[in-house]
Amino acid sequence: MQQLSVRQLKAHLDAASEAPQLLDVREAWEVRLCVLAGSLHIPMNQIPGRLEELDRARQTIVICHHGVRSHRVAHFLEHQGFANVCNLSGGIDAWAREIDQTLATY
Repeated sequence: MQQLSVRQLKAHLDAASEAPQLLDVREAWEVRLCVLAGSLHIPMNQIPGRLEELDRARQTIVICHHGVRSHRVAHFLEHQGFANVCNLSGGIDAWAREIDQTLATY
């Protein structure tokens, strides 16, 4: 699985002709604090039962708070046949600190 830094993701989002699927696997209370625009929110524990909501053909970038839960989910998705999965290293916390300081940190 590929690891993306927040700076790499920002450059990718700015340059991509087709936006990747941003999958936020944090809990609802975390998403209420801050969210990356355009993300699909499916909490980690709901992923197995909601796979049909994900587009297997699109690049999927998995996001959590610091990158640990998202790494586990990305690994799971690869084992479910998703071919193009990336983990956001540092998670939404790194995004809020390095890319968009208007987002809340927690």
